[in-house]
Amino acid sequence: MSRIGKNPIAIPAGVTVEVKDAVITVKGKLGELTQDFSDVTVKLEEGQVIVERSTDHKDHRSKHGLYRSLINNMIVGVSEGFTKELELVGVGYRAANQGQKLDIALGFSHNIVLEVVSEVKVETVSEKGKNPIIKLASHDKQLLGQVAAKIRGFRKPEPYKGKGVKFVGEVLRRKAGKSA
Repeated sequence: MSRIGKNPIAIPAGVTVEVKDAVITVKGKLGELTQDFSDVTVKLEEGQVIVERSTDHKDHRSKHGLYRSLINNMIVGVSEGFTKELELVGVGYRAANQGQKLDIALGFSHNIVLEVVSEVKVETVSEKGKNPIIKLASHDKQLLGQVAAKIRGFRKPEPYKGKGVKFVGEVLRRKAGKSA
């Protein structure tokens, strides 16, 4: 049995979970999320969500842990939310936001202006002597990761000097330069 899939998910106070026709809906103080599921059964028992599979078929085993993790991420998202922080490392790299519009200078001839979806909250921090930081927050973990990956994709960190857009706390694999 899946070690992740067999663990029940506790439903915190203020969160409602509803299962109807292979669709699970989770509502909380930060928003509402829905997820389709197949090949597993989802039960609500005594303030817990339990994910079970019908057989030990390979597809059913793989989806057992997957849907348990997705449902857990939904419950954590609508109750606490998720955050990601990106750091701009490089001379002249800047970030500013005007509401949901993110304006990033990454050494190209023009600034990159990105209209971030309304579910993701954007905040930029620029302190003198420190690298600019872009803070992203959302209740949807998948959407948050997608937006963060898109921003990081504009200028990925390079292995020699480490310049580019990286996640805060990310350890880069560095290479030695030319040896004299």
